[in-house]
Formats: sequence, structure tokens, C-alpha cells
Amino acid sequence: MDRPPLHYQTITDLADGIRKGDITSTELVQYLLDRIESLDGQLNAFRLRCPERALEQAAAADRQIQDGKDAGILHGIPFAVKDLFDVKGLPTTAGASLLEKNIAAADSYAVRQLKRAGMILLGKTNTVQFAYGGVGINHDHGTPHNPWNRIQHVPGGSSSGSAVAVAAGMTPAALGSDTGGSVRIPASLCGTAGLKSTVGRVSRAGVYPLSWSLDSVGPLTRSVEDAAHVYQCLQGFDANDETTWGLAAQDVLNDLKDGVRGMRLAFAESVFWEDVDPEVEKAVRECGRVFEELGARVSSIEFSEAQQARQLNSKGLIIAAEAYALNKKWLEEHFDRLDPIVAHRMIKGKAVETGEYLQNNLTWSKLRSKAINTLVNVDALIVPTTAIPALPTAEVDADIETYSARNLSYLRNTAIGNVLNMCGLSLPCGSTKQGLPIGLMIYAKPFQENIALRAGYAFQAVTDWHWRMPDLSWVG
Repeated sequence: MDRPPLHYQTITDLADGIRKGDITSTELVQYLLDRIESLDGQLNAFRLRCPERALEQAAAADRQIQDGKDAGILHGIPFAVKDLFDVKGLPTTAGASLLEKNIAAADSYAVRQLKRAGMILLGKTNTVQFAYGGVGINHDHGTPHNPWNRIQHVPGGSSSGSAVAVAAGMTPAALGSDTGGSVRIPASLCGTAGLKSTVGRVSRAGVYPLSWSLDSVGPLTRSVEDAAHVYQCLQGFDANDETTWGLAAQDVLNDLKDGVRGMRLAFAESVFWEDVDPEVEKAVRECGRVFEELGARVSSIEFSEAQQARQLNSKGLIIAAEAYALNKKWLEEHFDRLDPIVAHRMIKGKAVETGEYLQNNLTWSKLRSKAINTLVNVDALIVPTTAIPALPTAEVDADIETYSARNLSYLRNTAIGNVLNMCGLSLPCGSTKQGLPIGLMIYAKPFQENIALRAGYAFQAVTDWHWRMPDLSWVG
């Protein structure tokens, strides 16, 4: 196929262009800054931009590459970060106006890693307030507009701005965090790749926390290969996050293109398919045929641990308790200034009793071990990322009851993976009659991101859903 326009090229294509002299990093950054300027007034993906800083970093990257000091494929490539990630000298607001003066003294570990690889920060993206929501709505800073429809549809949350920025071609990569689906849900609804890493793979140091038990960091990108490159750079030991201690970094690029012949894939039945939109089910089931044609062994299994995980997380008890503890000051002293949906959900964490919290943690631990045993003969699971596609924002935000029901619908399939500490990759696999993206989720066992990425890469090698581009002629 013909190479797509510059704003929809993959990191691999852009890196190739920079090294061939077709474009400089400075020219690429300026091009994307201009695109952000023309689109973001209506899409609202970015919370803040840093054009001067970005152009300075791009010029430095160009000089380094020309001098033979090439740091690798990410050198000179732009990126954005969810406004939970600390960036030195910039505010980390976590989607709340109350935190406008929360200026970061240093870069978060993840941002530092990408900068070391030579990546160029374009700005910080909008998020659900305190990252507490799967729909993507923010009544304080505003809700990003899903680029796949002129009428505002929900982008998915909480990494809403990061997904919209990638989907609209404003950046080739963006960082998100995932506590109950906050990378994968927006990736699914906006038609991008999104990787939820296993807790412990990527340091959360310098990332505004929601739940210390469940928070993870992951990339949103145009393609699975791009996600693999960014993830490869992010992972590793960090003294400031004990979950990363004693865990060797994993080379996910080594076997990324080895295919899926002989790989054991399974549709996880029951809870993942309850109340699934018919178009979503048809698209995801079709993925099984694609994998079989590639040589994978595709079956179906009853994965009862998924239903148990759902039941254990029915009240969001762990997240609510930890979120309340982390944001007690704002909830107790400034409740009326917070996003009402977030505040009323989060304040419930105050009522969680210590014994109930500890018992839930213990039960989760046992269930995770049970799940690994059940999947001993399965390499990865295939399920819909979300049960339903993106819905009109006005419909979802009509009242608290409607919002709560839809929020649970979007979170259900993804939150199961957080409870079980599995890694998960969402990638586009179809489209509704309205032209809205449908997401396939590939679940791999804890710390087997290489398996999920390898399967996702094989799927994208023979399909073209990730090359689809939204029609943005209505913006402007």
C-alpha cells in the first residue's frame, strides 16, 4: 500500500524517513505542532503544549543523529504524555484544576526513559479527573472528542487525550496509565494500539497514583510494532518503584515478527461476551479465523476466574479505598470543586473497612495463582476489549445512573485483567456500521508481554484495520 500521510505514519516509517534525510526531527515536530494547533481546539486532546521546548529538543536530536550519535529508532520521534506523568517544570494536574500549581520538580521515570531514547515531548494530554473512570468524561477540563464521529462520542478513559491525540494523527505515540482499563478502553474506542503492562514491568515513579495495587504504565500508538518499541524502552528496574525490583527487562523485539504458528490461543467464554454488541462480537470472533490461517491453534475455554475476578471487583473496593486514601485532602477539603461524578464515586472508598480491604487483597492473590494454573496450556486469550463501541457523549452523560451503567460496561472486560495482573493488548479489528472502531484484546499471562505483542503484530501483518484514518474534514 502507499505510504500514509506524514501524520499517520508509524514510528518505523518516521524513523526511516529521518535517517534517509527525507525529513528532519525539527520539521516533523513543527508539522505536528501545526496539526495540533489546527485540530485541538475542537478535539481537546491536549491539556498543555510545549512547542518551544519540543523544537529545541528536536534540533538537538537532529544534530546528534547527524554527528553519528544515533540512540536508536525512537531518536527524534515525538510523543505526548497523559497529565498524570511528571514533566519537570510543568504542572501535573491529574485532570483537576485544583492541581494547576502542582509543578513537577523532576521528570517521571517513564518520561525520562523516553527522553534518553531521544524522543521529543509535544505536550501533556487530558485525562479523566484523578484517572477515575473508563468512559473518558471530564467535567472540569473538558472531555476529548473521539475523532471518529462529528457528533461527540466518548473517547474512553482515563487516558482519553492520549488516545485521541494518536488517533487524530497529532502524535505517533503517547503514554497512558491503566488501573482498570485506562489504556485499553480508549485504544479500543479510538482505534489505536494500547498495551497494559504487568505491574512491575514499568516504573510508576512520578506518575500521579490512583491505586498502588493496580496502576500500570503503557503506550498508545498507531501500530503494535510501535507499541513494542516504546514498551521496550520503558521497562526495567527503578529504585523508586519496588514492584520493578528483581525483575529482568524483557526483549519483546527479538521474536516480535516470529508469527503465531503453533501458538495456543483461546476465546475466553462467559463473562467477556455477556451483553456484547453484535457487531463487536462478530468482528472479534472473526479474528479467530485470521489466527487459524496464520497457523495458531484456536480453541474456546471456560475461564471461570474471569467471573470470579468480576465479582471480587464488583464494588471497585480496592481502587476506591486506595483512591480515597491518596486523594483524601481534595475530597475532604474541596469536594464541591471536584468533578461530581468522580468525587461521588471516590468518596465511597472512605467507608471501606480495613478487614474487608485486606481480605479482598488476599483473595485476589489466590485467584491470580489459580488463573495461571488454568491457563497452563494456553498462551493467550482472545476477547473483546469493550462490550460496546463508543457512544454519544451526551447520551452517556445524561445522568449519574446512565453514566455509572455505561462506565461499568466499558470497564468490565479490561478490569478483569487488572485484578488478575495479566498483561493485555488492544488493537483495532473491525468497524461498526457507523464507522466506529472495534477493539480486539489479547490477554497474556503476567510478564508475558512478548506473547501479546507477537500475536498482535502477526494479526496486523495480514489485516489493515490499523491503517484506517478518521475523516476530520469537519474540524476547523
